[in-house]
Amino acid sequence: MYAEERQLEILTLARSAGRVDVAGLAGSLQVTQETVRRDLTVLERRGLLKRVHGGAIPVERLAYEPKLATRREQYAGEKLRIAKAALAEIPAEGAVLFDSGSTPEALARLVPGDRELTVLTNSLPIAMLLADRPNLAVWSLGGLVRGRTYSSVDDWARRQLDDISVEVAFLGTNGLSAARGLTTPLPTEAAVKAAMVRSGKRRVLLSDHTKFGRDSFCRFAGIEDLDVVVTGAEVDDDTAAEIESCGPKVVRA
Repeated sequence: MYAEERQLEILTLARSAGRVDVAGLAGSLQVTQETVRRDLTVLERRGLLKRVHGGAIPVERLAYEPKLATRREQYAGEKLRIAKAALAEIPAEGAVLFDSGSTPEALARLVPGDRELTVLTNSLPIAMLLADRPNLAVWSLGGLVRGRTYSSVDDWARRQLDDISVEVAFLGTNGLSAARGLTTPLPTEAAVKAAMVRSGKRRVLLSDHTKFGRDSFCRFAGIEDLDVVVTGAEVDDDTAAEIESCGPKVVRA
């Protein structure tokens, strides 16, 4: 078993049982306790587990990943600035895609009423927000609904994206680093996000400054896969230059 496969198994067990211990994992995975400790350290650094005496617990039990209602309130001013800057990327017509999350949702709230657009999204709140707009045809991607984000994930949602092409895909992320690219905690969510990246003729990432330099468990795209990164003025010059060296234009609002 490769290290990433082993770490995914550890994370799955932790989320299922609420806790894992070093000795038990070493026995079930047939590796040394030192190997398990290294794996737990990797998972903790990625913000997925919290080390405790003798083992680890998933960060969900500690509310490390806030629910959507809470995230809407966090850095709300920065997210509004990002959304206003990203308005320039919305085409006059055609199809666009909105990823789930509080920052893509902030942009969805500002979609001009004069645009003739087909909108695809895996976010239930965004679909409900835009469904009554007379000039918009809104398609909601089906799949397993994740309660923490109210987004459709897993294979059903991914398969719908395989045959879709949109003018612009507006994306969100949990982590963004030059080393690992774009990352998110769950494999089911990563698969959908990766399909979103593939579906966009133009790929625009909307991300507040707290996501920069962070790594989550599952990589779904490289920075070079993006055309534009729209973020806040809180991102410093060196970080913006590092991202731009990988390919995309960085817009700081």
